Amino acid sequence: MKTLLPLICLLFCVQHSFAQKEGAKQTLLKFATYQDDDKKVDSLICFIYPNYFLNDNEELVKIGQFMLTESLKRKDLLFQSYAYAIIGNAYRTMGNSSKGLTYLQKALDLAIKSEKAALISYCKNQMGNVYKDRENWKEALKFYSSALSFSKSVSNKKVKSWASMNLGAVYLNLNQLDSALIYLQSSYETQANDANLAYVLLSLGSVHTKLGNLKLGHTYCAMAIDKAIEKHNNRQEIQAYIAMAENFAALNQIDSCLIYSKKAINKIGNGKYFYLSIKPAKMIANYYSKSNCDSTLKYATIFQVATDSFYSKKVNFQMQAISDEYELKQMELAAVKENEAIHQKQNIQFALIALGIFVFITLYLLLSRSFITSTQLIEFFGVMSLLIVFEFFNLLLHPLIEEFTHHTPVLMLLALVCLAAMLIPLHHKLEKWATNKLIKKNKEIRLANAKKTLSTLQEDAS
Repeated sequence: MKTLLPLICLLFCVQHSFAQKEGAKQTLLKFATYQDDDKKVDSLICFIYPNYFLNDNEELVKIGQFMLTESLKRKDLLFQSYAYAIIGNAYRTMGNSSKGLTYLQKALDLAIKSEKAALISYCKNQMGNVYKDRENWKEALKFYSSALSFSKSVSNKKVKSWASMNLGAVYLNLNQLDSALIYLQSSYETQANDANLAYVLLSLGSVHTKLGNLKLGHTYCAMAIDKAIEKHNNRQEIQAYIAMAENFAALNQIDSCLIYSKKAINKIGNGKYFYLSIKPAKMIANYYSKSNCDSTLKYATIFQVATDSFYSKKVNFQMQAISDEYELKQMELAAVKENEAIHQKQNIQFALIALGIFVFITLYLLLSRSFITSTQLIEFFGVMSLLIVFEFFNLLLHPLIEEFTHHTPVLMLLALVCLAAMLIPLHHKLEKWATNKLIKKNKEIRLANAKKTLSTLQEDAS
């Protein structure tokens, strides 16, 4: 019986986990079938993953890959962008910043292509998280500020709340505490018991700790711990323990500081959030350096291993290379868009010129038939209209000639000569035909009018 009980519990856990996975998949697939794109995006962004995924990012990668496969089958850019974002965020929270950033860049590119502001804000916010984790505050601020800007044009409050929350966290680390308090308070007011409420609370606690409001900071940190435990969010629970440890350090209650620092490290263990052990290990190592050599060595080693793993030169180089490549790609896309805009403007101008020529020739033909004009004036306008048509074709074909000859002067001259050799004879024939035709018609009109006038005079005389 004693041996069967653990097996039954294990079987129950496996079955429960399988049910959670399948339930999440079916829910996400249901969102993907929505015809209203705004409803689809909001449903995906606001989906709350079961705790099974929340604390197991490897499983989150798997469900992201499942969504990616489905989105490619459906050719659904919105679903595909969200899938990349989920995979990227999962790798980022596991400490694999470079891999996470690569997926998030793909997510952002597709989001921009979809032109959905909520999805763009969501992806930019996730990219900012990568830079925030690595303490690259300049890049983090750039992405979070842009995310907040995009969030203002949509009704989804969550994306606005997340951007404000992360901007507050960045300003906290930059010691711009007034700005941090404004953004975090704004995020707190729109959280509505969101899954990230614990992170907002612990950040508010850290702000008040730095401002010297130690009791208020302690209250916020305690609330953050309770909320993280309630939501079964291991990562936020670890961060809340660290914030509480820093609060006790500011209160000069070293024993309590050590307790919460050790709680954070014990919660991390050998798990996926190893990089979060940097701060608590450093606090403990600094304290024990004055008394306990064995403990100093233990926690100093933890600190050094976590720091080297997360901030290694290899990872920094990969991050810089990925960021540089992405910036270059964005510059190339911007150049392509600029060229497309120029070509579009030129095409509009060509269309207007063609329309103008058509209207001019039509009016000329109508007026020359309707009014008595001199032969010299008909010849002049005939030459003018045909000359305009000739020059228009020359203007229209010139870019094609440049592209065909690769801007080689000799070849361009030869091509233009050949073009003129074909168009000039045609021009002369059309000019002669049109002018003669119009002059003849005009003479007929004048003769008819003269006869009419003569007939009228004869009638008046009789």
